[in-house]
Amino acid sequence: MDLFTRSWAALRAAVAGLPPEDFSRPSGCTGWLVRDLVCHLVIDAQDVLITLATPADTEPTRDAVTYWEVSATPPTGEDPLDALTVRLAAAYEDPALLTFHLDDVGAAAGRAAALADPAARVGTQGQVLTVADYLTAYVLEWTLHHLDLVAHLSAPAGPPAESLAEARRLLEAVAGTPFPAPFSDEDALLLGTGRRTPTPEERAALGPLAARLPFVLG
Repeated sequence: MDLFTRSWAALRAAVAGLPPEDFSRPSGCTGWLVRDLVCHLVIDAQDVLITLATPADTEPTRDAVTYWEVSATPPTGEDPLDALTVRLAAAYEDPALLTFHLDDVGAAAGRAAALADPAARVGTQGQVLTVADYLTAYVLEWTLHHLDLVAHLSAPAGPPAESLAEARRLLEAVAGTPFPAPFSDEDALLLGTGRRTPTPEERAALGPLAARLPFVLG
């Protein structure tokens, strides 16, 4: 629960500090500019609010690891929902409006998470999770998108170290195996999710795991 708050606050702070020109630069998400990614974060924040306001009275069907649907096909940016995000982002025109909307909805999502009962059950995408598992899953979401945000920018700070460590733990649980210990948390996340191609040396260190990459999370 605490890591959700810290990872989300760090990501929102990084967005808030961006100069207007950075919104037109590429992000780490294929086919998306920074403004498109920020628009996606607004939608994510709305999803958090909706889920936390959707109580469930049945047993959990997923946890923080099994929450994720895993594919081996990286996104191209041409998915209809991805394309809609691009159009919505362009409609803001002024980056300040997009930043304001993220701050407004994002702060509300953060407050709702802090007030939620960790043991309560909520429904999302036809599944049931405890609040604690749902918010833990989002630590991976926030951390990956924080890396996406700063991928081609020089000024913003990256994700907190504790968020990177937890995101790596979750990804390794999804993979069912650890990444090589010498890999930094950031490199494990970038390589594991296909955001970066391994070097020949990294591929050798990955061993059989290299053939299973990437783990595309949805």
